[in-house]
Amino acid sequence: MAEIINLNQFRKRRQAQGRRSEAAENRARHGRSKEARKRDAGQREDAARELDGKQLDPEDGPEGESA
Repeated sequence: MAEIINLNQFRKRRQAQGRRSEAAENRARHGRSKEARKRDAGQREDAARELDGKQLDPEDGPEGESA
């Protein structure tokens, strides 16, 4: 005798599998490794530190000049 199949469950399982495979493709296409995120965060920190070092303070202006 044939096995009884609930068509709603079959349909839902098939859709879930499709969503899982699409999610895997998106992770591969758009995802970034933890190493890449750490590297970029370090570069942003370095750039901010360098910019702060180049900023002029108003009280550090030429002598005799008031801010």
